[in-house]
Amino acid sequence: MRILLAEDEKSMSRALTAILTKNNYSVDAVFDGEDALEYLLSGDYDCAILDVMMPKMDGFTVLRKAREKNLTLPVMMLTAKSQVDDKVEGLDLGANDYLTKPFESRELLARLRAITRSITPVSDNILHYGNTSLNRASYELSTTVGHVKLAAKEYQMMEYLMANPGVLISTDRFMEKVWGLDSDADINVVWTNLSYLRKKLASINANIKIKATRNAGYSLEIEE
Repeated sequence: MRILLAEDEKSMSRALTAILTKNNYSVDAVFDGEDALEYLLSGDYDCAILDVMMPKMDGFTVLRKAREKNLTLPVMMLTAKSQVDDKVEGLDLGANDYLTKPFESRELLARLRAITRSITPVSDNILHYGNTSLNRASYELSTTVGHVKLAAKEYQMMEYLMANPGVLISTDRFMEKVWGLDSDADINVVWTNLSYLRKKLASINANIKIKATRNAGYSLEIEE
């Protein structure tokens, strides 16, 4: 799941990014409201966390403009303000939740799971393709032969492939979706993680394969 984090305190942003990444979220971090709105309008995000007090454009304005553009993704407002009026304003503008600093990481993660639940309903917690299943709760790939745990980036790539079977996904798209627009990672990480996934699929006798199409991308196919 891909999240836009807009938080102008860079130490807080780094801490939140580390927490979210550890919990298998892909995070793009920005530090002012103008960038937040630009990223929201041009990116493909599943959720946004917006600080209220940001330079150039406050979080309320970002939220209002995003909703005016018919962006329906879940949004959590994050702020040091605790006044009821501020919470009411954010919710009236279309926020899905409101978290006041300071907070514990467990509460943030629980609230994120709650507001994004409609994106991944309980009935879809397990993706199936061919003889293979991907458990979105435990990050495990399994067949009747066995199961294997995936690392964070492996899981995000496999989830993307299994949610879009047969669809060509370019290397650039993997980079954008899994590592984020501002990542300094080398494009080789895509090929490396695909290699790991192929080995793990083979280890459980999966009848699906990650097919490479020259100069186009990769797709998940059932082996004949």
